[in-house]
Amino acid sequence: MRALRVALFALLVAALAAACGSTKKNTSAGGSSSSCAKSDLNLVSAGKLTVGTDNPAFPPWFGGTPKNPWKVSDPRSGQGFESAVAYAVAKQLGFSKSEVDWKHVPFSNSYAPGPKSFDFDINEISFTPARAKVVSFSDSYYDVNQSVVVNKGTPIASVTNTAGLKRYELGAQLGTTSYQFIQDKIKPSKKPSVFPTNTGAVQALKNKQIDGLVVDLPTAFYVTAVQVPNSKVLGQFPTEPGGEHFGMVFQKGNSLVRCVNTALSKLRSGGTLKQLQQKWLAKATGAPTLK
Repeated sequence: MRALRVALFALLVAALAAACGSTKKNTSAGGSSSSCAKSDLNLVSAGKLTVGTDNPAFPPWFGGTPKNPWKVSDPRSGQGFESAVAYAVAKQLGFSKSEVDWKHVPFSNSYAPGPKSFDFDINEISFTPARAKVVSFSDSYYDVNQSVVVNKGTPIASVTNTAGLKRYELGAQLGTTSYQFIQDKIKPSKKPSVFPTNTGAVQALKNKQIDGLVVDLPTAFYVTAVQVPNSKVLGQFPTEPGGEHFGMVFQKGNSLVRCVNTALSKLRSGGTLKQLQQKWLAKATGAPTLK
């Protein structure tokens, strides 16, 4: 009889443990049991959506009059493609504009390993398998074409294909897929120049320290329109199937990824992402293709 009571007690303990375990939230990226209700989101600050990006925040990704601490543009303005996308996602998650906090996060810090001070970072960060080992990415909110900017009247300015770029000195920001593109796709005979920030890379082109600057296409048009007088977008590189795309970055395993992907899916299917792209990036999409 005593043995029977012990066995029944053990079964009761196991049942209670299983019941407690079934109420635990799944905090892995894409976890199907995580709720996307605003009150259940895995956030760094309760009731606030904290969004990271670099400073300066450049058009056409961000817009508005710069206000401390932001330079060039103000992510809080809602102007520019990435600012508008961030607020559209926030709205889908149940946050008002006043409930969104922007935080300065240097580009290379956004996808570095370790705890994050933001819920997601939006800063033209391309998905790569290496980065995805230490952070989580959302689905694509923008499919990327790399391009090259040159000074008008220089020898490189007459190049019409990728092979013609090989003998020139090209540059890009450190840690970017633009720099990786130079190495893996263009494969120039001269070692490409690398700069800690895109501002430094742009200045090098302006000073003619490099022959060409490789950046994503919308950024290239901003460079030619504002940053480097008498420059031009030499061309863009062909899009590859399943190719490069920008995703929002999260701390590895954050269950918020699934909820943001749901929001992006609704924005895509409803036409909002396309409308925002046409509004903020339409003037920065036309350039010859370098094959």
